[in-house]
Amino acid sequence: MTLQDTPTAGTTRHGDFAELRRRVTEAGLLRRRPLYYGCRAGALLLALALVLTGFTALGASWWQLGLAPVLALVLGQLALLGHDIAHHAVFSGRRSTDLAGILLGNLVVGMSYGWWVSDHNRHHAHPNREGRDPAANAILFVRTAEQAQRTRGLRRTVAKYQAELFFPLLSLQALGLVVATTVTLVRGRLRHPVLERSLAALHYVLAAGLLLVVLTPLQALAFAVLCGAVLGVYLGCIFAPNHKGMPMTGPGEPPADYLRRQVLPSRNLRAGRFTHFLFGGLGYQIEHHLFPAMPIAALRPAARIVRGYCAELGLAYGEAGLVDSFREILRDLREVGRSVDTPPPCVPPVPSVPGARAGRGSAR
Repeated sequence: MTLQDTPTAGTTRHGDFAELRRRVTEAGLLRRRPLYYGCRAGALLLALALVLTGFTALGASWWQLGLAPVLALVLGQLALLGHDIAHHAVFSGRRSTDLAGILLGNLVVGMSYGWWVSDHNRHHAHPNREGRDPAANAILFVRTAEQAQRTRGLRRTVAKYQAELFFPLLSLQALGLVVATTVTLVRGRLRHPVLERSLAALHYVLAAGLLLVVLTPLQALAFAVLCGAVLGVYLGCIFAPNHKGMPMTGPGEPPADYLRRQVLPSRNLRAGRFTHFLFGGLGYQIEHHLFPAMPIAALRPAARIVRGYCAELGLAYGEAGLVDSFREILRDLREVGRSVDTPPPCVPPVPSVPGARAGRGSAR
């Protein structure tokens, strides 16, 4: 199973996306960059090896907690590399893509590649569409007033204060990935079930063994919790600015054409090269959604083409600085959270018809 890398049939509007794709293709921005990805993968695997070497050399010490955030950042970058692999930005063939994705996702990062691809495919097909986009129906955050009013119990309280709890809730993202991976590997349908289950099990056995051999049980627990929390916040901060606080599409609304369906609910980051490096290139979210298989090294020059083309069409091109994007997110989450205490609109009663019988079978 691999991620969709082209729009499905019937989703493009002639003269709009077709023309944009022509310009991007002529600029050479869709060609693969094997040297770039080879160097990136080598650097990240070397960084992982150095962190693990330092971990074993330091031994049973509370100073190990200083290494936990570093390990989280390296694992996050490896997960972003796996994201590009799954989108066919690295390999063209399905077999090589799946094998590399499973090795990196299940064995190195500890996340089910098959589950993530299925989830991410639905997101790319229907970004910010309620009922179709898994990211718009997440457990941690509510995105619309209707979702807020449907919450109950503790979930309702969390929804009410979700803006204030935003960053603490992000720390649970990595735990959510572990839970989703476990459920999928036990009960889900996978293209390569034996390989995925074996490599994921090997990841967690090796990780637990290394922690318990090097550290005391209490230190191991603290290290795992801190690493998981930092990884969750890191990944959450990468993905949150992409679509949160942007226009949502209701489940009953007709879908727009491919170009508008991908551009309008997406937000780019106005930031320097280092920030875009930390974000794995996903700060150019509009270009990534339009051309999922585009290597991240080509997203910056593609953004100039897409921005200009959207201006020609009079199409809104969402862009914000890093701080401003989080302000927009928190403002939207706070506004939706207030909907918890807002009663749903009353539907006027249907006037009764004289002589009609109430209940089932009244209209015969």
